Amino acid sequence: MELLVALAGFLAADVALIGAGIAALTGLGAGIGMGIATGKAVEATARQPEAVGKIRTMLLLGLAFAETTAIYGLLVAVLILFL
Repeated sequence: MELLVALAGFLAADVALIGAGIAALTGLGAGIGMGIATGKAVEATARQPEAVGKIRTMLLLGLAFAETTAIYGLLVAVLILFL
């Protein structure tokens, strides 16, 4: 019986590590999204230099939202590991 309890404890720890790894992958998605958005903003600026102010504003707003998702993923990963 004690062996089963110990085995269940090890399995729970492994599942927590896998869950934290999956949660940390949100940084990968956010990084890809930010790279694509920045590339498109550069293209848009090259096509219409007079609209650079509006493009920059929209880019920064989008990057803030993308970075927020990455931070939430990191927060969830840390909470899974340490709680």
